[in-house]
Amino acid sequence: MRRPSRSVFLAALALIALIGAGGWLSQRQSAPAVRAQTAIPVRVVSVAQQDVPRYASAIGSVLSLHSVEIRPQVEGVLTQVLVKEGQWVKQGDLLATLDDRAIRASLDQARAQLGQSQAQLQVAEVDLKRYKLLSSDDGVSKQTLDQQQALVNQLQATGKGNLAAIANAQVQLSYTQIRSPVTGRVGIRNVDPGNLVRTSDTQSLFSVTQIDPIGIEFALPQQMLPILQSLLKAPTAAVVQAYLDADGESKLLAEGHLALIDNQISATTGTLRVKAEFDNKDGLLWPGQLVTIKLRTAVDESALVVPPPVVQRGVDGHFVYRLDGDKVTSVPVKVLFQDSTLNIIAGVKAGDRLVLDGQSRLKPGAHVEVLSDAPNSTEMADRRAQP
Repeated sequence: MRRPSRSVFLAALALIALIGAGGWLSQRQSAPAVRAQTAIPVRVVSVAQQDVPRYASAIGSVLSLHSVEIRPQVEGVLTQVLVKEGQWVKQGDLLATLDDRAIRASLDQARAQLGQSQAQLQVAEVDLKRYKLLSSDDGVSKQTLDQQQALVNQLQATGKGNLAAIANAQVQLSYTQIRSPVTGRVGIRNVDPGNLVRTSDTQSLFSVTQIDPIGIEFALPQQMLPILQSLLKAPTAAVVQAYLDADGESKLLAEGHLALIDNQISATTGTLRVKAEFDNKDGLLWPGQLVTIKLRTAVDESALVVPPPVVQRGVDGHFVYRLDGDKVTSVPVKVLFQDSTLNIIAGVKAGDRLVLDGQSRLKPGAHVEVLSDAPNSTEMADRRAQP
């Protein structure tokens, strides 16, 4: 039996190798075609156009616009406290009374002395008129007339002194009735009725604190001084919002307006003290309370708004992926403003659909499949503006 030649064997091996190489090349060429046909799933969002307020945030301390420590202005026994702790009082309401018997006695004494002086003055004036008539024909000496005139002047001065003593006693008597100098809320009482109180006492009887309206003081960086000055000069007062929590979103306590800025910047901290005023009818703001303040510094009108994940950062700057049919295009944009909830950008148009999620797998011209539209940017911005 004749064996196959060596050349035939080598030819068979070569044929097998060619067939294998052909199959490998065909698979390699078909793989890109398959991948090219596979669409990348993405989520998109539409560009919204609306007015967007800008805010400056800070931690503020609530303070009363008018708080008074009630102290006695005369010494005496505290006879009555006519208000309860925590009671709301109006300006001029009677709060407490002191024992006034000694002061009333002094007032009566001053009035009696005034009557005595007035009687003496009346007699002296009658004598003065008589002496003037007698002096015309030398019936009385010039010295006697001058002495009588001096006596009248003395008694007139004494009468004025008596009137001053009466006025002083009346003032002292008014101090025995302690009235509220401000409309507000009574604090905790420190002294009970029956105690002797003095003007030198270090402890007040109690306090009365104005609650409505109320103020909040906070500090902002000195770089914001020009903005604050322009806000104060604006015809419409700048809006200030007070929130309960540090995130500034969970609980809106009150909305007020910018009232004033301090007359100097702290050299230690480089900050400027600012005060805002709030209506506080519901009493949600309380003196000494710490709150989060959001001061509206500006409003971007007709701004193009997108969620922060839409904007990507590349070597040449910021860009977004815009949906054009079933493909995406890389569009360079400029970020005008950004925070944790939204970005204001330029370089796109309102209504453009931009990729919100899935950018890591994209490149310009890539085929995409939109899974579902994300919530519109308008809804997101509305949630930002509302408490």
